[in-house]
Amino acid sequence: MSLDTVVEDIRDEARARAEDIREEGEARAEEIVAEAEADAEETVAEAEAEAERQIEQEREQKLSSAKLEAKQKRLEARRDTLQSVRETVESELADLSGEEREELTRALLDAAEPEFDDADDVVVYGRADDEELLTEILEDYDGFEYGGEYDCLGGVVVESESSRLRVNNTFDSVLEDVWEDNLREISSRLFEQ
Repeated sequence: MSLDTVVEDIRDEARARAEDIREEGEARAEEIVAEAEADAEETVAEAEAEAERQIEQEREQKLSSAKLEAKQKRLEARRDTLQSVRETVESELADLSGEEREELTRALLDAAEPEFDDADDVVVYGRADDEELLTEILEDYDGFEYGGEYDCLGGVVVESESSRLRVNNTFDSVLEDVWEDNLREISSRLFEQ
């Protein structure tokens, strides 16, 4: 075997070995690229999932906030409506006149009278506009006298120094009791759903 043949065999072997190394390198590079691409895809998928979670969370928060705001506005509108109804009732009570006002005033005075059976110094207060009406009504009650004005829609406040008792039978107090006792029913009638 000649030296040229040996050199040529070594070269062929070196070329084959270099080709094997290059192929192994390319295969390893392809593996690394494939792993990197898989990692990148996984990272992108995780980022997309996290973004979707955040979007959903923000959507839920905004929806919840909007629902709460709508509920608050609905409650505020209901409060305003109830207040308007109450003001209308108060206005109608204040505007009562004639026989109807006299009947209601007498009924409230009659309801208070039994509390003052033994008293002979009973003083009755009422709305300033009702002074004439009260003075006329009190002529029918022994020991009762008109004591002056009381800031109210109508009705009477009856008191006696000797019995240290005061009965508030004003339209305002009756309305307050009726309103509180029936607020749920009033509300359900106004806002049937």
